[in-house]
Amino acid sequence: MLIRRGAIALVQVLGLAVWFSMSAVVPSLRQEWGIGAGAAVWLTASVQLGFVVGAVGSTVLNLADRVRPHLLLAGSAAAGGALTLVLGLAVSGLGAAVPLRFLTGVALAGVYPVGMKLMASWSQPRDRGRALGVLIGALTLGSALPHVFGRLPWREVLVCAALIAFAGAVVALLCVRPGPFVTATTAQLNPRYALQMFRERGPRLVNLGYFGHMWELYALWTWLPTFLLSSRAPAGLTVFLTMGVAGFAGCLAGGWAADRFGRAPAAVGALTASGLCCLLSPLAWGTPLLVAFCAVWGAAVIADSGVFSAALSEVADPRYVGTALTALTAAGFGLTVVSIQLVPLFAEVVTWRYAFLLLVPGPVAGALAMLRTRSS
Repeated sequence: MLIRRGAIALVQVLGLAVWFSMSAVVPSLRQEWGIGAGAAVWLTASVQLGFVVGAVGSTVLNLADRVRPHLLLAGSAAAGGALTLVLGLAVSGLGAAVPLRFLTGVALAGVYPVGMKLMASWSQPRDRGRALGVLIGALTLGSALPHVFGRLPWREVLVCAALIAFAGAVVALLCVRPGPFVTATTAQLNPRYALQMFRERGPRLVNLGYFGHMWELYALWTWLPTFLLSSRAPAGLTVFLTMGVAGFAGCLAGGWAADRFGRAPAAVGALTASGLCCLLSPLAWGTPLLVAFCAVWGAAVIADSGVFSAALSEVADPRYVGTALTALTAAGFGLTVVSIQLVPLFAEVVTWRYAFLLLVPGPVAGALAMLRTRSS
């Protein structure tokens, strides 16, 4: 069982290396391609939009519950790698880069949600929070991995990310199989299940909590390098330590707390901590404590992600757990497109020192929703 879980987590690390590969090289691209900050946003936002489109399509077709999940996982990781490789080798402008990044997001919709279902299938309820915490921790490591290669020429960074994704596809094909604790691929086509899920109090509140979490998460990950550079703090390695190392530790802690104290208390605790970091970020800006502050924030902001996945896998219809998790991520990532776009606009008005105050309402709303789940 541990070997299967480890293989699934490894695929997430490798397969999701292409997600933030462009964010790691944006400074080089802005200079070489002559694009401004507003245009550069679309190198990340297009991935988010593609992920939403792919996840919605997967939800409508119930792909995660009707197709062998390890094959869907392998094919999606390989597709993401191939698209990134084409971008790294043959593209020289924003006009071609944005569509390729959009299609990369579509492909990644078959990596992350499917990985969650597979991990849940190898986890009993008593330790599912920890298992999904490991999976989300793997996602943070994979997403942050391109920043390690940030000193290389930008094309080489993308080629490295693509090759890593191909390795993930091979691992998925050879080492990953569905487990015994979640219904296998026997569900019938039910395009309306995602809407039916929102009519039930438990799944609805978990989704609302997740939306508050997502309002903050990807906007922070996208704009943290700019926030750090605006305060003259080192960016590349600090981002990897914040997103990757601290984020992985936060996921483990959040998963442990979810199994030890319950899903709602763990989520509320993480949302409260990350919300306070949003609120205190102007005070930490420009101080010697900024890097340590960002490490704490990086752990808190992702600690509850696996908690939401575990909670939804337990309250959704067992036949459509994969569909429920895919719908959750589709709506959540759609929301990230809005917050990613708004943060730099807000920063133009208030400066980057105060930019992350815009994210405070997300964790507040999420915590309130999860508090209400305790009465469900």
